[in-house]
Amino acid sequence: MTVTGSTVHASPLAPDWLDYPEDPNALVTKLWAAGVERNDDGEITVQGLPVSQLARDYGTPLLVLDEDDFRSRARAFRDAFNEAFADLCGGVDVYYAGKSFLCTPAARWVKEEGLRLDTASGGEMATALRAGVEPAHIGLHGNNKSDDEMRRALAAGVGRIVVDSLDELDRLTELAAEAGAVAPVMLRLTPGVHAHTHEFIATAHEDQKFGLSMVGPDGSAGTAGAAGTDGSPAAEAVARALAAGSIDLRGLHCHIGSQIFEPEGFGVAAEKLLGFLAEIKAEHGVELEELDLGGGHGIAYTAADAPRTPQDIATTLAGVVGAACAALGMACPRISIEPGRAISGPAAFTLYEAGVRKTVTVDGDQGATHPRRYVSVDGGMSDNARPVLYEADYSVALASRASGAPAVLSRVVGKHCESGDIVVKDAYLPDDVARGDLLAVPATGAYCHSLSSNYNMLTRPAVVAVRGGQARVIIRRETEEDLFARETGL
Repeated sequence: MTVTGSTVHASPLAPDWLDYPEDPNALVTKLWAAGVERNDDGEITVQGLPVSQLARDYGTPLLVLDEDDFRSRARAFRDAFNEAFADLCGGVDVYYAGKSFLCTPAARWVKEEGLRLDTASGGEMATALRAGVEPAHIGLHGNNKSDDEMRRALAAGVGRIVVDSLDELDRLTELAAEAGAVAPVMLRLTPGVHAHTHEFIATAHEDQKFGLSMVGPDGSAGTAGAAGTDGSPAAEAVARALAAGSIDLRGLHCHIGSQIFEPEGFGVAAEKLLGFLAEIKAEHGVELEELDLGGGHGIAYTAADAPRTPQDIATTLAGVVGAACAALGMACPRISIEPGRAISGPAAFTLYEAGVRKTVTVDGDQGATHPRRYVSVDGGMSDNARPVLYEADYSVALASRASGAPAVLSRVVGKHCESGDIVVKDAYLPDDVARGDLLAVPATGAYCHSLSSNYNMLTRPAVVAVRGGQARVIIRRETEEDLFARETGL
């Protein structure tokens, strides 16, 4: 921050995407749930409930989830995709990706809004079943499903098991035969699409753990008929699945990554898999009925992010799928998608209480020095691991009051014994933020609770859902007694 008279300017330490705010109290609408605003006293509210009341009633850190917003976003994907694909394939099956945020109440919301549920483990599958989700509307994912998880899926009658490898396909074939069952299978393929996202959440390139490669041993594209040593793993899987009496091969699946804004990758993946479906029909005489195009649609974490609407995503993808099917002379398969973050992410924010603050001096260009404010909060990487895992950027707002102080470049950090324990790397906060103030970090509904831990023996925060202006706890705050409950031998 530099000061000329009474004018405060942007800090040279700020990243290029971070603009100096004209009004530090203004909320960037796209970052927040629909029910979030500032009241006449300058305090952030959710559906009229002030954050100070939520903090008094439920403590901090606190994940505050606007249930009405969550439901609205679920309906938006359901309606947009069904409308866009109505003339192509009669509609779309929308699977909420439970890994982004899942508990029994959330699974019930998904069910009530007409979505299906994608699970990635036995525990997530158990949550879906506990919530009363129809087994036929549950999918089971995972690159290393245990025998127990696959047996449970078969016994429950889940609607699809997404097979991730030849090894898994062989094992599932055996388990289904032993159970006298027929396993409904989708084959997860890696179409070789390099999505514009962080390396750790791009999942359709060759050099990663997920999916069956569409490339043969010689590096050429394996065709659907090239089963055996010269074919791709994807081609081999098709041949094995069609030959197995205990496997019902429903279709193909792909997922190119997460937090993706550009539409091109989704289109290329759809075209590749539709072409592969056409090859399967030509080589095997079988017309597979389903194609899952995954999820991974980006949301706004900062003012620089530009997420696409469900309507735009659906219309664009329907255009690509329709054109590809017409060019291939094939009927459009039943399409399914798996939005997770795009539903749960913007629906929640995390409420923290500020503690220690300090200002450090950072070396700049040509011998200049610049200040950076550090503000510590009562949570950190145990309730939001994404910044330390993916260098994810977040935003933050002074929540308990408005301020007339100038904005200064700040870094919000947690209380863990890690220098990388950063909640918000770069943000402008009012200069007078001090101990006891409440800070709100928006867009924390996805992957924050799911990735939370007890690092440094911190207890995990409560999750409060607000619907119709009424708040209720849907996941209680952990206690220290909970931390010791699994210990034995004392």
